[in-house]
Amino acid sequence: MSDGRVTLFVAAEAREFDGLMHKVDKSERLSWPVQFARRVGYGADVAILVANGPGPLLAAQAVREAAERQPLAAIVSTGFCGALDPTLAANDIFVAREIMGLGPVRVPNGQCAAATGTLISTNRVAVTATDKTDLRKAGGDAVEMEAAGVAAEAKRLSVPFYCVRVVTDTAEESLPLDFNQMRDAAGRFRRGRIVAAGLRHPGSVFPKLIQLNQRCKSASKALGEFLVDCRF
Repeated sequence: MSDGRVTLFVAAEAREFDGLMHKVDKSERLSWPVQFARRVGYGADVAILVANGPGPLLAAQAVREAAERQPLAAIVSTGFCGALDPTLAANDIFVAREIMGLGPVRVPNGQCAAATGTLISTNRVAVTATDKTDLRKAGGDAVEMEAAGVAAEAKRLSVPFYCVRVVTDTAEESLPLDFNQMRDAAGRFRRGRIVAAGLRHPGSVFPKLIQLNQRCKSASKALGEFLVDCRF
């Protein structure tokens, strides 16, 4: 933007940005105290991408680090989500109109189709179909882990907030592992623990982890295609 402000995209993990990174014209690595930080350009747009791990605390930290270094025009919580609404399919884009307990959310302008609704943001992975059924009964359409922390920081900074997600697992699907048990003391996922847990069950769990990884790759591509079409 002409006044130096940019859109900040906040995800849990760098791979959630893979699809968007394939759309950028230029990328600059930023030496910030987060797991992943890039300044990118696509068309006339300039954005900052940051990822710092799952959960509201790590996401909020990422926003604070960015805000100390860069004037922000908008903040977008983005990445993967689980469906609670049974009509949502894998790779569907979900744009939150409301975060449960926090109120309405701005909706970006864009030409691509997306589902909209109420997002539940919690510091736990919704692992089983039963978990998702319970969250659906509470009024949610999708669930993820960072938006509440990002939204709180956006409110503190008086910066417009948006939330754009992509579905990786449907309401009827259970995840192959309890990923809540795969987090370290800071809340980040330990890939070594995940791989080891999968290898202990090579005939059942490990193939499902491979399938989930492939699902995440296609979801990231769909998300990137949607984000470059949006105006925040």
